[in-house]
Amino acid sequence: MAGPAIVFDGVWKKFRRGERHDSLRDLIPATVGRLFSPDRRTGGLAEQEFWAVHDISFEVKPGEALGIIGPNGAGKSTILKLLTRILRPTRGSCEVRGRAGALIEVAAGFHPDLTGRENVYLQGAIMGMKRVEIAAKFDEIVEFAGVSEFIDTPVKRYSSGMNARLGFAIAAHLDPDVLLIDEVLSVGDAVFQDKCVDRMRELIRRGTPVVFISHNLPAIVDLCTRAIVIDHGRMHFDGKPAAAVQEYGRVPGRKASPAAGTTNQAIRFTQVDMVNDRGEAAGVFHTHGALKLRMKYHAARAIKGVTFAVDIHGADGVYFTGVSTLMDHMTLDVEPGEGEVEVMFPRLALLPGYYLTSVGIIDGAAGATVDLHERAYPFSVISDCRDLGLVSLEHYWEHRTGASAIEPVAAGAGMDR
Repeated sequence: MAGPAIVFDGVWKKFRRGERHDSLRDLIPATVGRLFSPDRRTGGLAEQEFWAVHDISFEVKPGEALGIIGPNGAGKSTILKLLTRILRPTRGSCEVRGRAGALIEVAAGFHPDLTGRENVYLQGAIMGMKRVEIAAKFDEIVEFAGVSEFIDTPVKRYSSGMNARLGFAIAAHLDPDVLLIDEVLSVGDAVFQDKCVDRMRELIRRGTPVVFISHNLPAIVDLCTRAIVIDHGRMHFDGKPAAAVQEYGRVPGRKASPAAGTTNQAIRFTQVDMVNDRGEAAGVFHTHGALKLRMKYHAARAIKGVTFAVDIHGADGVYFTGVSTLMDHMTLDVEPGEGEVEVMFPRLALLPGYYLTSVGIIDGAAGATVDLHERAYPFSVISDCRDLGLVSLEHYWEHRTGASAIEPVAAGAGMDR
C-alpha cells in the first residue's frame, strides 16, 4: 500500500443540540429555516449548532498505530464514524484506503435477530469478502471471541461483553487493510483486553495501519507509534504516545486540583517539579532512569517535626508506592520563609505507562495534613524493555552447563530482549 492508508484532511463536523419535532407543523418551518438561514449558506453555525470536530488533520501510514485520547465528549468517536463513513464531514475530507475492519460501538453493524454465525458472514460481506474467505477464518474468529457455545444464538441475547468480543474478532481477523477500534473494548475483561492488544500488535507488525481510541493510557503508550490529544473537537497535541499522555494530563478538567487549605496555613507548597537526570523539569521518564521530585514550600512560622509525603498511582487507580520523611526516619524542622525538599528515585522501576503523583505536608505536632495536592502531577514512563506486569525489577540471568559457568548477563535495565 503506497502512501498513507488513512488521510484526515482539514475535517470539520457540526451537530445540532436538543432538536426534536413532534409534529409536521413543527418540522416544516424548522427545515425551511435551516435551508435558507445565512449560517447554512456560509457554512457557519446556526442556533443550537456546535462543532464536534474542528479543523483536524492527520495521516496514518502502513505499520503505524495512531492513538486518539481525550475526555468524554471530546470528539474521538465522531472521528472514527467519519473514517468509517457512518458520518459525512461538514467540511474537509477523509479517506480510508483499502478494506477497513472497524469496531465503533458495541454490536454496531450486527443485526440483532441474526445469530452470531450469520452476523460473522454479514460483516464479512459488508467488508467485501467472498463467502469462502469468511469460512476460512470462521473458526479462528469464534475461538478468539470465546462465544462458540452461543454462536447460533441471536446476538440480541448476547451480553455487551460478548458483543464486543465477537465484534473485535471479526474486525481483526477478516484480513483488514486498516483497523479502527473504539473504546468499546473496555466492556471486556482484562484477559480479553490483553488478547486484543496482542492481536493489534501483530497486525501492526504485519504493516496494518491502526487507529485506536482508548482511555486505557498504558495501552496507548505500549501499543501506539503516535498519539493525538483531542478536546472539544480540537487537536491539542500530535506526537509520541508518552508525551501525548503527559499532555492529556494538562487538558482542563483532567488535572486534579490541589486540595490546599486556607491562606493562613502554617506551611504550604509553592511549587512542585519533576526533574530528570539532566536536572531539567520533565514529564516523561525512562524505566530504570532517575526521577527527582522537587517540592518548594513557604512556612509562616517555625514548625518542628514536619513530614513530607509522596504517593504514586497508576492511571487506573492502582497504588504503586508511598514514601515519606517520617517512614524514612527523617526529622524535619522548618524555619519561617522559603524552603525546598527533594526526593530522588535513582532507578525508576515503573514500566511504560501514565502515572499520577500526590504530595502532602503533615504537621507532626498537630498530627494533621496541612497541604495536599492529590494526584495533581502526572508523568509518563517509556522504555524499550518488554517486561510484563506492573514494575521492572533489576535482575540477572546466569547459565551453567557442566563444570563451566557463563558470566551473568544483566537484564531489566531498559534493554531489548
